[in-house]
Amino acid sequence: MLEENLNAQAIIERISAAYGVTSQKALAEALDVPANNISTWLQRDSIPYKAIVKCVLDTEVSLNWLVKGEFANAKSLAAEELHGKSLYEEILSTGGRPVLRRILEAYGFQMQKELGDLLDISSGTISTWVRREFFPGDVVVACALDTGVSLRWLATGKGDMFDGAAVSSSPCPSALAVTKFRLESGELKAAGEWMLDASLAPSSTVGLIFVQGLNAAWLVDTTTQKMSNGRWLISIDEVFDIFDVVRLPGGKVRLTNTAADFECNVSDIVPSGLVTLTLEKHV
Repeated sequence: MLEENLNAQAIIERISAAYGVTSQKALAEALDVPANNISTWLQRDSIPYKAIVKCVLDTEVSLNWLVKGEFANAKSLAAEELHGKSLYEEILSTGGRPVLRRILEAYGFQMQKELGDLLDISSGTISTWVRREFFPGDVVVACALDTGVSLRWLATGKGDMFDGAAVSSSPCPSALAVTKFRLESGELKAAGEWMLDASLAPSSTVGLIFVQGLNAAWLVDTTTQKMSNGRWLISIDEVFDIFDVVRLPGGKVRLTNTAADFECNVSDIVPSGLVTLTLEKHV
């Protein structure tokens, strides 16, 4: 799980900075743990996920910065009423089925098996979370990093699913803001904006959208509707997916992606846009 790959020394230093403390004793008090826990984490080079969750939600620092040190230490959410111990208790009180439901929603899954297959977790383990009302903090942190959803929403069910923090300025003056959607179970769900380098955009940027899937993402020109060979965002019975399209004689087409390969009539599908750029994860 997540704990196995963390640099405990670096993360503890960032947690200390987030709380504004300089000693292990003060840090232990901030995290509400015994004083000798900090030295034990350092010796084992392993830090509990609960400490990470508590720090992020208590101090509102960036989760990516805290875990990976990649982003600026900036608060992204407005202060809320719950802090410290009361916030920690609130997190633990939302375990079991509610937090599992939010994890599934973040990934766009309908079944527990899909989550288990993705994270290599047995169905029995996931069922135990529900039965014991357990809070799977390591999975919550991994899900937040993987999907970009709000950690506060994922852990407590409060606030927005996505923080909605817009980029106020861009280091690249030619960057374009493109409307972003998440492709979840055949539905397109609004997910803020995606910044695109203008050099990668087609000649006309009108109608461009960015569609994010589980292991790939696509820049789609929704103004192109006339079906031709290529990669398309297609609706079949009001269910969206990305397909590679080959026109065939007799008003037919062949549709192919990683999950399907079939022929049908052009009249059976609704083209919703031509894919102009594909981004894929290789993990």
